[in-house]
Amino acid sequence: AHDAGASVLILEKCAPDQAGGNTRVSGSSIFHSLDAERGATYLRSLADRFPLPEDVVHTWATETVANADWLTSIGANLQKVVGYGDQPEYPELDGSDAYGGYLAIDGVLGHQVLWEFLMGALAERGIEIRHETPARRLLTDQRGAVTGVIAEHAGTEVSITARRGVVLATGGFQANPELVQQYLPLSEPKLWGTPHATGDGLKMAMAVGADLWHMDNMMSISGVPDPDTPQAWYQAFVFRPGFIWVAPDGRRFINERAKAGHGVALLNDVYEVFPTRRMHVVFDEATRAAGPISLGKEMMAVGWNVMINDRHWSADNLAEVERGILVKGDTIAELAEQLDVDPAVLEDTVNRWNEACAAGADPYFGRDAQSLVPLDRGPYYAYTAEPMLAWTNGGPRRNGNAQVLNVWGEPIGGLYAAGEVSSTYSLGKDGGFHMADALAFGRVAGREAAATAAAE
Repeated sequence: AHDAGASVLILEKCAPDQAGGNTRVSGSSIFHSLDAERGATYLRSLADRFPLPEDVVHTWATETVANADWLTSIGANLQKVVGYGDQPEYPELDGSDAYGGYLAIDGVLGHQVLWEFLMGALAERGIEIRHETPARRLLTDQRGAVTGVIAEHAGTEVSITARRGVVLATGGFQANPELVQQYLPLSEPKLWGTPHATGDGLKMAMAVGADLWHMDNMMSISGVPDPDTPQAWYQAFVFRPGFIWVAPDGRRFINERAKAGHGVALLNDVYEVFPTRRMHVVFDEATRAAGPISLGKEMMAVGWNVMINDRHWSADNLAEVERGILVKGDTIAELAEQLDVDPAVLEDTVNRWNEACAAGADPYFGRDAQSLVPLDRGPYYAYTAEPMLAWTNGGPRRNGNAQVLNVWGEPIGGLYAAGEVSSTYSLGKDGGFHMADALAFGRVAGREAAATAAAE
């Protein structure tokens, strides 16, 4: 918008040390789209039974192809990330050949590199950012068009007029327990990302008549709850896959290593959000001793708990046992009692698992043979949690011009949306898709708003 000649003001809810939303702690990469037409096909395939409007598909496909050139044009040294995200997560879907891997600043994954680059681009242009100034309400005229915002700073309300438009880029609603319980199949999830994504933009848009889309779609991850923060640690088990998930009754209920991509797995021939259930995660001494079950900053520099809270996970998992984050039992029966599970049921579950490992095949849920590692070396460990909520995908509906639409499908004058507040994705998404979506529709929103005549 600035480069198109508009005067731009950014209202940032947080202080500088907490600013940046999920972008700041993301993988900092975009997927490299090789072809707009094939990319559009891939997006339609990922949407599956929840099709998207064709104008949105067209804009997404053409603008994600343009992302790399645009970032380069404003000074980014984009390089392909080596050793991660090389292949599409859903190669079986039509259009996946458009996926060209991850592109990142200097080829670096995570480490806040994209957020830092974008902040530098703002500084170079002298674009004003008002920190600790959350927007509270949208101002409208007699026709219902948005003309500005009411914001708050230092306890005082401030009215700000927007001559050409307001762009909502406020993140999702994953840190708002009431909205999570209303729209998602979770009750009290811990967070992967920012604790400040409380649905502010969603509420402001609803208040001026915005329609909503795919409110029940989300990105969930199996994570270990941090009792001292709103966040959780990412559950990895990369050093030894000797673990199982059991339901509250002590029985396995799903393939723990279902090929899930970014939050959606093919289960019983249906693509669905995965995981969504509260579970006990059980493993043994051999897995405990093999290496950390959650990766630190040196291996995966993403996530709020690692990057902002600076919460480290021990290399041998023992500090977490001492703190009670992981519970311990010398036997499966003893562990079951700590989990409030029938010991006989959990013992039977582990026995069946070990028999499957010995046979080299999981007859119950079809887990991959390489991960059939028995739980046969005590003591035993577990933690209990709902899936960690990484981000939400639903929000105010927008069209291909990034304009927010009302319940009649008509654009609300002067109101635009980009990023997680109004994610494109109705079901599936591949790696690097969310940052690509935010940049694509952010650019469209800026262009559209800047092109609006001041008289309008």
